[in-house]
Amino acid sequence: MISLFGSDSLSGGSQIALLMGMAVCVCISMAVYRVSWRTFEAQIKNTLGEVSITLLILLCVGMLSGSWMVSGIVPTLIYYGVQVMSPQFFLVSACVICALVSVLSGSSWTTIATIGVALLGIGHALGVSEAWTAGAIISGAYFGDKMSPLSDTTILASSATGTDLFTHIRYMTLTTTPSFIVTMVIFFVAGLGNGGDTDVDVAQYTGGLERTFNVSLWVLLVPILTGVLIARRVPSLIVLFLSSVMAGIVALILQPHLLTEISTGTSQAAGGEWQAVDLIRGLAVTYYGATSIDTGYASLNELISTGGMAGMLNTIWLILCAMCFGASMVASGMIESLTQVIVRWVRNRVSLVTSTVGTGIFLNITTGDQFISIVLNADIYKEVYRKQGFESRLLSRTCEDSATVTSVLIPWNTCGMTQSTVLGVPTLTYLPYCFFNIICPLMSIIVAAIGWRIYQKKES
Repeated sequence: MISLFGSDSLSGGSQIALLMGMAVCVCISMAVYRVSWRTFEAQIKNTLGEVSITLLILLCVGMLSGSWMVSGIVPTLIYYGVQVMSPQFFLVSACVICALVSVLSGSSWTTIATIGVALLGIGHALGVSEAWTAGAIISGAYFGDKMSPLSDTTILASSATGTDLFTHIRYMTLTTTPSFIVTMVIFFVAGLGNGGDTDVDVAQYTGGLERTFNVSLWVLLVPILTGVLIARRVPSLIVLFLSSVMAGIVALILQPHLLTEISTGTSQAAGGEWQAVDLIRGLAVTYYGATSIDTGYASLNELISTGGMAGMLNTIWLILCAMCFGASMVASGMIESLTQVIVRWVRNRVSLVTSTVGTGIFLNITTGDQFISIVLNADIYKEVYRKQGFESRLLSRTCEDSATVTSVLIPWNTCGMTQSTVLGVPTLTYLPYCFFNIICPLMSIIVAAIGWRIYQKKES
């Protein structure tokens, strides 16, 4: 499917492949092993029931991404973020900015395709190797993709393993933070010799944001309050919904011209006053549909465009198909057979985590898609971790430390293919400089070997 449809395979090709794989699995099991259809049906119902809340979370993520963008929260952070760059610290700045944008948007793809492309141009003007620049951009973007509660891969990894979303994110900091620190040190040392002038590029970016949004530090109250809710361990679905509501209120107060533009196609208020019906309609579209705002800067237009809840439907479709495929593998007994082979090699937590990391990378290579890799990796090891007495958060973290971050390093994977095309840098060219993506799987194994906050339950 990847060879036939490229990155567009996520829009339907991968889903069809999963359903066809499920059909083959069911046919073989029913014809050869006499597994009844009711067994498959029951397993599918149970599996889909487990991810029902996840699907609601994904819809709220779409709602949040649209409202945070149109309200000016993300643009304000970008506005101040790009101004911290200097030639000598360009690689570090590029990595940090991409990490910040990716955390806020929940999408490494969007980050790389928008601000990542702009940063690549700045790096070229500075005389920085495009391979180093691409490595910094991808490292930052995948840090954010991995740690953001808005990220579909983060939500998928937590739900596929039965782990609370914010518990999963907090536990990932134990491997992700050291990996990111090491990455930043490497980029800091490598970038010290750079020089040049980025004032024009930064001015274009900040000017476009200033002309379009009412840039104000007051909007940062929303992410601060969201952080408070997360710290108080409020359920993720409630946090995402309340944060979206707060962002919507900010949009009504500070960005009425944008809501009017989204609603009517023009930012001019009739009679000099904003019409309530236009504001409400614009806010509703921001929540559920695609928005596109003209800033006068093409790459910036791409960055601030959003898909709302409708933009999450392809991901939801893929998750449903992946879960059905995984359920059929479980019902047929194929997952159990594969697990038995793996368990023979597993002797302790280090070998278990190492095996999980290796399987995640292997699945990225063979399936060509990180979503499928996460689901299958979780299905293969879920029972093994339970029997070994480890908490589900260890499995969810290890799945992300392997399947999520290494997908962009494989040329025929949807991630690797997409990012190499967007940046115009071959996958194997930027691969040695994606330090975060390379270090993360190794850090996962190192932390397991040390035993840092990895607890094994005692059998009752």
